[in-house]
Amino acid sequence: MAADITMKQLRYFVATAECGQVSMAASREHVSQSAVTAAIGALEEILGTRLFERHAHGVTITLDGNDFYNHARHVLDSLNDAVHKSRSRAHEVAGVLRIAASYTVMGYFLPEVLARFRASYPNVFFELHDLERVSLEQAVLAGDVDVGVALLSNVIEIGRFGHRSLIRSPRKLWVSPSHPLAKIERPSLGEIAEYPYVMITVDEGEASTMRYWTKEKLAPNVILRTGSMEAMRAFVSHGFGVTILSDMVFRPWSLEGKRIEARELRTPIPEMDVGMLWHKTRSRSAVTRAFIDFLAYARQA
Repeated sequence: MAADITMKQLRYFVATAECGQVSMAASREHVSQSAVTAAIGALEEILGTRLFERHAHGVTITLDGNDFYNHARHVLDSLNDAVHKSRSRAHEVAGVLRIAASYTVMGYFLPEVLARFRASYPNVFFELHDLERVSLEQAVLAGDVDVGVALLSNVIEIGRFGHRSLIRSPRKLWVSPSHPLAKIERPSLGEIAEYPYVMITVDEGEASTMRYWTKEKLAPNVILRTGSMEAMRAFVSHGFGVTILSDMVFRPWSLEGKRIEARELRTPIPEMDVGMLWHKTRSRSAVTRAFIDFLAYARQA
């Protein structure tokens, strides 16, 4: 069975899972929509299960699809890492890498990439720091950490740092399937303002949210402010409110297994930008250079 599955099919499937739309996946992979649809259909036939539920707004991954996505992502990442490892094997790198990361990055981005980096550089050891943005910036400038991985979209005066963007994650409306806004094609902020809103506060979430609401001369009808992602998912999935968050932290279910859907917005709002910060003038160690290059390569591959 596995021999019948191609890397191209896995790439198209993963792109669709991450984009939530066949058209966006096709654009990302620079192929036709029919090619993506055919690849997904072939995978569903081979696996004997539905990987996506189709609807007017795109596709939503199923439980079986989510399980297969984790395996497919691992296969693609392993291949990319193998290519990178073969290129860098000649230069053995060893030492301690001091990394600071903010809440969202620490929970939803960093563990996977650190695991992959460690597989290629087994003699590098990590010293990790969970810091808020201001403290993270100070640690980078003071030389207390080698690299900060944070939401670059929140960084003030980014020119003070060496930096590189890794992910630009679109923000979308999160909504229960039964919520009135779920029936609107690409709702606007004005339409969202008419319903209760759940505000996430971690990683300066409220400040970054209010920037684009204020720009439109609108305000969300906040019924709950919380630093808990799972509390937010629970309230949204039960229809108590909606929220706007990035695709990087999106999960289609709450802890109780209640469905959450994502909708593109008609009102243009900024993406969430995740990236690396390092000291602009201080010389970087071989370990630090290897990490920066590895992450930059991994996200481009």
